[in-house]
Amino acid sequence: MAESKIAALIALLDDPDENIYGQVSEELLELGEEAVPFLESAWETSFNAILQKRIEGIIHQINFQEVVKNFKQWRLSEEKNLLEAAILISQLQYADLDRNKIEEFVAQLTQDVWIELNQDYTAMEKAGVFNKVFFEIYGFSGNKKSFHSPQNYYINNVLDSRRGNPLSLSILYLEVARRLKVPIYGIDLPEHFVLGYTSVPLAFLGDVKKEDVLFYINPFNKGAFFEEKDIRNFVKELKLEDDDYFYLPCKPLKIIGRMIVSLIVSYHKSGYEDKVDELKVLYKCLRSSE
Repeated sequence: MAESKIAALIALLDDPDENIYGQVSEELLELGEEAVPFLESAWETSFNAILQKRIEGIIHQINFQEVVKNFKQWRLSEEKNLLEAAILISQLQYADLDRNKIEEFVAQLTQDVWIELNQDYTAMEKAGVFNKVFFEIYGFSGNKKSFHSPQNYYINNVLDSRRGNPLSLSILYLEVARRLKVPIYGIDLPEHFVLGYTSVPLAFLGDVKKEDVLFYINPFNKGAFFEEKDIRNFVKELKLEDDDYFYLPCKPLKIIGRMIVSLIVSYHKSGYEDKVDELKVLYKCLRSSE
């Protein structure tokens, strides 16, 4: 019955009556992902440009509402896994993104770091292992030529190209650290994003103080280490009032919120207002508990 209904609805998609098209679209959107294979098949076998364009729009809307639904679930989840949120954001742009490929890549990356780690290592030696695997063996680096490109934010692109921006590289670094229970956190610096290696276990993020941060890591610069005084000088150069916030770990909601806002700015500068509108919807999900 579902297949017959979907087929009947698709047959009406090229109706010149906008009211009929609107009603058919709403019903297909309600069916959601169940309708996508049939829509894709209809697109492939059609030579009607109007029908193809309408099908593309509906598939995109189905993908968008699915991402929003899953993002709301992520917002309400207890763990708020950063990699999961990054994948969802990427699915806005890449509906057919291969989630398994990403998971397998990160699992292998984590294993390769784990093999090199020794529990007797100092914090700086452990971070050195991360850097060796990330930047020497895997070849990750900061994309300085196209720093503001939206592609730097999509985790699938970052894994394929081994290039990213401070946020995307940090999220990957943080995910491996989380899996290996290494107390590394994100630091939300203005106009930058870095990491802090702390003496506090991962479960106690809210208890971290400035003196608990042993040193800082810059994934955009191949994991270079730096100190509290370097952040102080950086903030001073930006002519901002010094604040403990610049030295302390931030929560996953803040990290993902910054990623979405940065993408909004990037797309707005490029004139892609349709992308801006969708990302604003996603950002609202972070502000709501519904």
